[in-house]
Amino acid sequence: MLHNAAMTSIRSPLQAQIVQWLVQPGDTVHAGDVVAILEAMKMEHEVRAEAQGRVTELLFGEGEMVNADEMLLISERITHIPRGLEAENVQGSAPKQTPADAAPDAPRADLRKLLDRQAFAQDASRPEAMAKRHAQGLRSARENIADLCDAGSFTEYGALAVAAQRSRRSAEDLIQNTPADGMVTGLGQVNGQSIVAMAYDATVLAGTQGMRNHQKTDRMLGIALQNKLPVVLFAEGGGGRPGDVDMPIVAGLHVATFASYARLNGQVPVVGIAAGRCFAGNAALLGCSDVIIATKGSNIGMGGPAMVEGGGLGVFRPEQIGPSSVQHGNGVIDILVDDEAQAVAAARHYLSFFQGSTKAFTAPPALALRNVVPENRLRVYDTRSAMQGIADVGSLLELRTGFGKGIHTALARVEGRPIGMLANNPLHLGGAIDADAADKAARFMQLCNAHGLPIVSLVDTPGFMVGPETEATAQVRHVSRLFIAAAHLRVPFLSVVLRKGYGLGAMGMTAGGFHSPLFTVAWPTGEFGAMGLEGAVRLGFKKELEAVPEGTEREALYDKLVARQYDNGSAMNMAATLEIDAVIDPAETRAWLLRGLQAGRVESMPAGPSIDTW
Repeated sequence: MLHNAAMTSIRSPLQAQIVQWLVQPGDTVHAGDVVAILEAMKMEHEVRAEAQGRVTELLFGEGEMVNADEMLLISERITHIPRGLEAENVQGSAPKQTPADAAPDAPRADLRKLLDRQAFAQDASRPEAMAKRHAQGLRSARENIADLCDAGSFTEYGALAVAAQRSRRSAEDLIQNTPADGMVTGLGQVNGQSIVAMAYDATVLAGTQGMRNHQKTDRMLGIALQNKLPVVLFAEGGGGRPGDVDMPIVAGLHVATFASYARLNGQVPVVGIAAGRCFAGNAALLGCSDVIIATKGSNIGMGGPAMVEGGGLGVFRPEQIGPSSVQHGNGVIDILVDDEAQAVAAARHYLSFFQGSTKAFTAPPALALRNVVPENRLRVYDTRSAMQGIADVGSLLELRTGFGKGIHTALARVEGRPIGMLANNPLHLGGAIDADAADKAARFMQLCNAHGLPIVSLVDTPGFMVGPETEATAQVRHVSRLFIAAAHLRVPFLSVVLRKGYGLGAMGMTAGGFHSPLFTVAWPTGEFGAMGLEGAVRLGFKKELEAVPEGTEREALYDKLVARQYDNGSAMNMAATLEIDAVIDPAETRAWLLRGLQAGRVESMPAGPSIDTW
C-alpha cells in the first residue's frame, strides 16, 4: 500500500516538559499538524509535524522532561496515500484547521468580549443621551472630534475607562453610563499633521472632571509635550466631580492636569473650544489655552451656579453666568461662532497657520489698496479693508474682535506664508491706543513670537490715548506692554504706515521705534509727527497764535502752520530724511511684504513662559 516510505523523526525545539500528546502510534499526520504540547517557563509550545507521515512510536510519556533537539517520536514518511486513505482519521488526531482558515466574520470569544465592551463607549449605545444632546442643538464629544480630525485619523486612548465609583455602583452601570469616564482622548490629524484631541463628554456626569479622566488627560498632555503636538480641547463641563469615591483622597488638589496643560504654553499651539456650559476646572483649562473659540450659546465661568450659591453669593441660573456676550466683549473669547460646526472649522483654520506654508493661494486685487485710505485726511475708514487687501483671499482669521477695538489682530497668509497682522482702528477713538487695545496687541505679539509667525503691523494712530479718565485705567502700565513684548520678539516684524504715525503710539506699533522692524514703509497718505499735528501747532506756536487777533486772522495762521507741519511730516519727507525706509505704491504692499518675509529670520526660542493668558 505504501510507496517510498522512510523513517523520520520529530524533535523538541527547546528544553521542556511534555504536557500532552495529540497523536498516538498509528495516527496519520500532515505537515503543520500539532503533535504535542510542551511547557517551559509556564508557557506552552506547540510541536508541529514537518512532513506527512504515520506515527510509529512515542519516545516519552506525558509529564517527562526533554532536552532541546531531543527526538520525541518516530514516524514513517508517506509520499503517496492511495485513494480513500486521505480521509482516514484515527481517533486522537489533531484538528487540521488553522487560525488562518477561520471565518474572518466569526471572532473568537476574547475578541468578541472586547468588541462588545468597545461598543458601549460609542454614541450608538446610548440613544436617549444622544437624542437629548441633539435636541439641545449640540453634538457629542465623538462627533466633534470626528469633525475636527481628518477622516479615519483619530486613534482613541483610554476608551475602556469608567468612573472611579466601583464601591457605590455596579460594573454594568459604570460601563453603560460612564463610558471613557466622560473624556474622549487620543491622537488624530488635522490637515495631514498630528494633534492631540481631547473632549469632555457632557452626556456623562455633566462633563465633570473625574479621577480617571484626569489620568487620561495627563497622559495625553505628556505625549503632546514630548512630541511637540498641538492640542485641541473641547472643554464643556461642570468642573471637579465629588462622586469619585474609589480613591483615598480628601480634597483632590494634587492632580497634575492643570500644571501639565499650562506647561504647553509657548511650546505647542493650544486651542480651547467651549459650547454649552463650561465652569470651574473645565474653565480653568480653557483659560490656559492660546486661543478660545466659543459658541454664542456658551456660558463660561470659574464657578457654576452651585459654587456661587455655596459661597453665599446668590442664586443664579447657568445662563446668567459668563454668557458669550459678556465673555466676548471682555476678551475671554477670541473667536465667537454660531455653533460647534463653526467652532471646529475655526479650530482647523487656526491650526493651519502653525502647519507651514501652502502652495495654493489666491491674491486679492492689488489695485484696490490704492483706494483704502480716503483722500480727505480727516475722514475715518476701516483698516480691515487693508488687511483683506493684503492677505490671501479667504485666509484672514480675526482674533478677539469683541475686545480692545482700537486694534485689530488677525492671522493670515501672504502668498501662502502664515503671518500675524496688527492694524490700528480709526473707527474707534480715531485709532488712539487705549489700555485694552494695548493688552490685546501685546499678547498677540507674544502668540506670534512663541509659534514663529512673522508680524505685519499696519499703522494709523494719533498715539496713545490720554486724559484723566484714561489714566484711571492704568494706561501707563498697559501701553508699555507693547514695548516689552516687542523687545523680546524673535520673529521678523514689518511695518506699513497707512496714514497717521504719531508719537509713542506709532513707536509701539513699530516694535519700539521706526528702525526696529525689518522695514518701516509708508503709503503716500502717511503723515508723521511727535504728536498730533493740530496739537503740536497749538502747543508749539502758542505765543505766535496769541499774538494775532482772535478770529479769522488767527485761524488763517493756524491753518498755515498746520499745513507747514503736514508738509514737514509727510511720508515723502520722512523717507528723504531716512526716518522711514521707503514710500511705496499701496498696490506694491504684498510684494514688499513677501520680500521682507523671505529675508527675515526666525531666531531660536528662549526657555520660559511665552504667552500671557490675558
